[in-house]
Amino acid sequence: MPITYARLEWDDQGRPLSSTYNDVYFSRLSGLEETRYVFLQHNRLAERFAQLKAGECMVIGETGFGTGLNFLCTWQLFRQQAVHNARLHFISVEKFPLQPADLGRALSLWPELDEPAQQLVSVYRHLLDGLHSIELDDNRIQLSLLIGDACEELTSLDTRVNAWFLDGFAPAKNPDMWTEQLFAQLARLSAPDATLATFTSAGSVRRGLEAAGFTMQRSKGFGNKREMLSGQMQQPTN
Repeated sequence: MPITYARLEWDDQGRPLSSTYNDVYFSRLSGLEETRYVFLQHNRLAERFAQLKAGECMVIGETGFGTGLNFLCTWQLFRQQAVHNARLHFISVEKFPLQPADLGRALSLWPELDEPAQQLVSVYRHLLDGLHSIELDDNRIQLSLLIGDACEELTSLDTRVNAWFLDGFAPAKNPDMWTEQLFAQLARLSAPDATLATFTSAGSVRRGLEAAGFTMQRSKGFGNKREMLSGQMQQPTN
C-alpha cells in the first residue's frame, strides 16, 4: 500500500521540523551529541559492543526512525567497538517516513557520518507499508525498517531485543507513541537483560514502563532538558 510521507519544514540552519507534530527531529543544540548521550551512553552500548564475540548479534529496537540519525550513530559505534565477525540487527518503526531526498538532505548535516549515510540513502527507496529488511556494511548490519503504526508493527514481530531507543515525538505532541499497549509490546520483545533509554522524563511514560516490567530511573537530561529516563527489564522472579 502507498505510504504517507512526513510533512517537513526546514529551519534557517537546514534542520528538519515535523509539520504534523510541530516538533523537532533532534536537539537544536546537537542532534549527534544528544543521540550519543541519551541512547548510546544510557544503554551502555560501547561496553556491550566490545563484549560481543565473533558470530554474536546484538539486537536494538527503536520507536521512531525519523532521519536515521540514531541508526547511523549506533552503526558508527558498532564499527569502532565490536569484533569484525559480530553483527548488529537494528529494528525501527516509522509511521511517516521521510522522502528519500529529505533523508539525504537531513543527514548531510553530519559530514562525519557521510559514508554510512550514503549507504543508507542508496537503499532507502520504494518504501511500502510493512517490513523492509536491508543488509548493509558487507552484511554486518541488518536494518529492519517497519513502516506503519508502531504498536501494530511491533505486534507482528517475534524476536528478542537487547536495547531500546524510545524516540517518538514528545508525548504531549504524539501520545500514540507512548501508550500502555506499546510498552507491553516492548516488554514482550525484550531479552531478560534488555535496557531502555528515552529523552523524555514524563511521569506517565515512567509509570507506564514500570507497569510493563521495566525498572526505571531518572538521569540528567541532554542540553537544556533537566531529566531523561533509562531503565532495564526486570529479571523474572522464578
